[in-house]
Amino acid sequence: MHAAVLRYRVMAYITGVVLIVLCFVGIPLQIAGYPAVANDVGVLHGILYIIYLVCAWMLSRKLALTNGQTVILLLAGTVPVMTFIVERWATRRFINPALAAAPSAEPVSR
Repeated sequence: MHAAVLRYRVMAYITGVVLIVLCFVGIPLQIAGYPAVANDVGVLHGILYIIYLVCAWMLSRKLALTNGQTVILLLAGTVPVMTFIVERWATRRFINPALAAAPSAEPVSR
């Protein structure tokens, strides 16, 4: 569970940052006549978003989320800043309770 949570969080933040750069730097530069940044960052975001989808899907299955909750988790990478908001929401509502309920992986010393 910890590995799935870590993978999801890392990809949520990376995908969110790259999408912000695309929307607030790449698109204005493209409008100004410099399309290279938007093209390169757009391709990078597309690749990272696919990886984000896989990580979010795996986490949603481990947490046994409903279809609606899973869709929210998956679509968060398409709206700037939304990955940060949804990651906090998922952490408070689903991840922290699941981690608290999971048995500890640390060995007991005698």
